[in-house]
Amino acid sequence: MSAADEVLDVVDRNDRVIGRAPRGEVYRRGLIHRCVFVLATDERGRIFVHRRTASKLVFPSHYDMFVGGVLGTGEDYADAALREASEELGVSGLERPAPLFKFLYEGPGGTWWSYVHEVRCDLPVAPQESEVDWHAWLSPRELGRRVADGVWPWVPDGLEAWRRLEAWRAGSP
Repeated sequence: MSAADEVLDVVDRNDRVIGRAPRGEVYRRGLIHRCVFVLATDERGRIFVHRRTASKLVFPSHYDMFVGGVLGTGEDYADAALREASEELGVSGLERPAPLFKFLYEGPGGTWWSYVHEVRCDLPVAPQESEVDWHAWLSPRELGRRVADGVWPWVPDGLEAWRRLEAWRAGSP
């Protein structure tokens, strides 16, 4: 089964399930669905940053400071956060990511509920080759510089989640 054929829950603007559809149809029709974003940090506080593969359905070859993805049918945010982080980082035995906040992303690519999580990963990573073309652990300062310089094309939803995370940590709405 291809990623486009995976069946997702379709939700409303209040994050209530109102139906199901294949991922390809969800994207094509702009249906609201659910995603998780997991900020992975190492023992030195560096953040896992990666470039998505060119084969991704959404934002191919863009950079992201979160691992994550869409929730499958019937999957909850907490289980999806652990599954996605484990898969994309290529680790087993990862602690359950801590939930931080949720927001409705509306922008390039569509509209989806986005639940931001955080996890510390002290395990050696072996990122999933079908998802990740390149990766590195960047200090928060280096990541901030990379975001500000505008050279790397960032996934718009991850960039929105990053900005909201910075505001959330600063105590702003």
